[in-house]
Amino acid sequence: MDISKLVAQNYAASKTAMAPEGSGGSAFAGVAQDFMSTLRASESTAMSAMTAGADPHALVQALAQTELAVQTAVTVRNKVVEAYQEILRMPV
Repeated sequence: MDISKLVAQNYAASKTAMAPEGSGGSAFAGVAQDFMSTLRASESTAMSAMTAGADPHALVQALAQTELAVQTAVTVRNKVVEAYQEILRMPV
């Protein structure tokens, strides 16, 4: 019996068993797309408010949504950096 084949089979079986539910990469991509669409919508509303005199209430609402999206992105970034720093501080 070849031990390397047995190890490889067990590793492959545990790798699929430990895989996360769903695909995390596509979930993150969806969040990034939502963030970008919020920024684009706010930018187009701001441009139309400057050039065509769009509704000022829509402009304020778009700016508030953009501010919230940016604050959320900064908070997530800060948490990721904090977690990375904690990992670096762990003894090996």
